[in-house]
Amino acid sequence: MLTLAIAAVPSFVASCVEWAEAFTIVLAVGNTRGWRSPIWGVLAALGTLTIIVGVFGTPLIIFHDQVTQTFHIVVGVLLLLFGMRWLRKAILRFAGIIALHDEELIYQREVAELRAQGLQPKRWDNIGFWFSYKAVLLEGLEVAFIVIALGAQGGTALQAAIAGAAAAFVVISGAGVALHKPLTVVPENLMKFIVGAMLTTFGIFWGSEGLLVEWPLGDATLLVILAGVALVSLIAVRMLALVAPQGARVAVRNI
Repeated sequence: MLTLAIAAVPSFVASCVEWAEAFTIVLAVGNTRGWRSPIWGVLAALGTLTIIVGVFGTPLIIFHDQVTQTFHIVVGVLLLLFGMRWLRKAILRFAGIIALHDEELIYQREVAELRAQGLQPKRWDNIGFWFSYKAVLLEGLEVAFIVIALGAQGGTALQAAIAGAAAAFVVISGAGVALHKPLTVVPENLMKFIVGAMLTTFGIFWGSEGLLVEWPLGDATLLVILAGVALVSLIAVRMLALVAPQGARVAVRNI
């Protein structure tokens, strides 16, 4: 049960963030240029992502018993770097140095760009298809990486990570269809902070296990590491907010 939670929970939270960002672009395309082409773009992107997860995830199931120490180190380092990337941006956002992520602003920007592309064709809209395909694929690639990395512990973990990502897609899609507007109700900035802390924690934990470190509390050590990462990150937010020059703060730029 703990293995399932370790893989499924961060996969779900991270995927909610990524799918919400993709939905904003798809919504902009659909409302601006019609829904037929963007829906096919979404389906094509999901098919591509399924192939990617299948190609890279299947060996984790087949050859799990032969997973080497080096493999654990590589996965741990990748998770650590990926998590620190999310965490760094989250810290800068909460410190006020870069702007908070704003789905409504991104939606308006995408609508303006799409309208600048000209009129929608009557039968098939290549612009609508490729905008949606690219949005879902690019955001989904991060989901795929997280799923594969979290599933590196074996078949059960991979299935749990896939289930978490799929559940997030259903939740975000359902909420988006119901509200029919950018999902500003999703606390993306806070969720990105949490995901960054989680991925950094797993990177430290699994990378250290690859170096033959034996954690005294076993998997429960993850909670201790997560608390430490969160505490250090919150201290960093406070320190940056106090010492950052006023001129370094950005009010409108989204990163």
